[in-house]
Amino acid sequence: MLAACLCFLFAFAVSATAFAQVMEAPTRDQIADEFKWDLSEFYPSDEAWEADMKALEERIPEMEAYKGRLGESPDVLAECLMKSDTLGMLAHRLYVYAALNLDMDNSQGKYQEMRSRIFGLYSRLGESQAYVNPEILKIENAKVEEFLNNDKLAVYRFMIEDLIRQKEHIMSEEVEEVLSMASTVTAGPGNIFQMMDDADIKFPNVIDEEGNEIELTRGRYSQLLRSTNREVRKAASDAYNDTYLDYENGLGACLASSVNADVFQTRARKYNTCLERSLDGNKIPISVFENLLETASSNLEPVHRYVALRKKFLGLDTLEGHDMYVPLVQNVETKIPYDEGKKLVLDAMKVLGNDYVKNLELALNSRWIDVYETQNKGSGGYSWGTYTVHPVVLLNYADQLDDVFTLGHELGHCMHSYYSNKSEPYAYAGHSLFTAEVASTCNETILIHHMLNKAKTREEKLYLLNHYIEMIMGTFYTQIMFSEFEHQIHQVVEQGGALSAENMRKMYRDIYQKYYGPDYYIPENRDLGCLRIGHFYRQYYVYQYATSFAASQMLAARILDGDKKAISDYIEFIKTGSSDYPIEILKKAGVDMTTPQPVENVINILSGLIDQFEKLLLQG
Repeated sequence: MLAACLCFLFAFAVSATAFAQVMEAPTRDQIADEFKWDLSEFYPSDEAWEADMKALEERIPEMEAYKGRLGESPDVLAECLMKSDTLGMLAHRLYVYAALNLDMDNSQGKYQEMRSRIFGLYSRLGESQAYVNPEILKIENAKVEEFLNNDKLAVYRFMIEDLIRQKEHIMSEEVEEVLSMASTVTAGPGNIFQMMDDADIKFPNVIDEEGNEIELTRGRYSQLLRSTNREVRKAASDAYNDTYLDYENGLGACLASSVNADVFQTRARKYNTCLERSLDGNKIPISVFENLLETASSNLEPVHRYVALRKKFLGLDTLEGHDMYVPLVQNVETKIPYDEGKKLVLDAMKVLGNDYVKNLELALNSRWIDVYETQNKGSGGYSWGTYTVHPVVLLNYADQLDDVFTLGHELGHCMHSYYSNKSEPYAYAGHSLFTAEVASTCNETILIHHMLNKAKTREEKLYLLNHYIEMIMGTFYTQIMFSEFEHQIHQVVEQGGALSAENMRKMYRDIYQKYYGPDYYIPENRDLGCLRIGHFYRQYYVYQYATSFAASQMLAARILDGDKKAISDYIEFIKTGSSDYPIEILKKAGVDMTTPQPVENVINILSGLIDQFEKLLLQG
């Protein structure tokens, strides 16, 4: 049992705003305003949004003024690109406002319609600009170089040079216009999945540890899987998975359609594979992806060892999925109310300097965060925003240790966006997917080391070591496993095959078994995870969790060592958006992802943590 000193890290009282004992998740009017987004800085009202929608629609034809003229002079080209940025900023603000409102309650038809309308207008804006890239590429190279020496185009140099690099994959104006028009169709599978997953799929009631009948939700599911009562875990797992089983064919068709859309885009742009297209946009060598999968899948011994250790320590003849999340330090009730979680994150991040902490406090205390789970709210957590407004964070905080780390993770994203928006022009403010998860997982690593350093008892340290191991399992190995599955399903379609729920489940089961090893048992109908992972609708996204995590481990180690240059390099990293290639941005921060060192480092960290964990367990 954890000693009393653990109260520094964990509060045992249930937060007044936690809702584990009610029959249903709360409605938004049951949550205090301080724990909800204030979106008034995006738009003060839906009427103001409508006014800007009308303005954007009226302004889209302004792009026609530059058609056929981009080679006339650097002034004309610069004016066109600036006009595109202006309209793009407006369109993105409109889209984010509609989407954030919808995520507060996915059953709201009004915001479903608003999001669809702005997505359609976004598509029209893309159509109006379809000529821009093909026209730039028609300008003679010598003339382009002359243009780029003009001060007005200086900010666009990297963007134009990168465009020329990808010249063979930029199609004619007519084809680009068709591809832009097709975006609403190719986005369909992902939108359908989101509506099914967040609005249509309802879970049954289950019994919690105290014998209370509660509504099963995604947030509560993660809590129930941490229960020390195996029957509670199994019942929750059965209810959760059986619900998805009822939607198996529809979910399978959604994912198969999404992969077909990826292959369509790949072939339309004359790439050989979806992987090649996905990586080429940021000039990431394919070897980085291939080496990640090869290095990880060749070093599964720490994972198998941990699974075997978990099975032995829990005293189970058969270890199943619902046994993978219960802390091995049992009979410990740890509740961390939101205010305690905020304090933990703020204290940990002091190593990054006063300016960083000041901006964290701004985010935490200015209603940038939607904290608690409510009816039909978007699941999980994320940080999002737009260039002209501060970023915001969605949580489904349930007073668990995992929720504190989700808070730290999403605030890492939030600060990355906040700093880069202030430091970069609009054209480069966004982050490549390859660097997007570095700041978030760096925050998590700093936080876990902070908590481990504060640990005063064996039990406390065991609990936190267990969490760190699970962090690596989830953010590194699991994402690589997902990537291997994603790679396989794309290869099936690329090679002329077809996907179904049945064959995708079979592929997923085989890969899952390989990664988790012989001590892990997958019962029948417990291979549906591949059909309910939203990130699979973002082509080759998940592998970047693993590469980002690997980079963040090296960065965090240097920061925690007190290396002032490492800290200043890190702040420069989060100020940088996409004004250089991600591999080069990370090199400037001190990490070379083209070498095996970052990946091997994570494997060594995991092995060392398991050594520490097992040694402490044996001491008991």
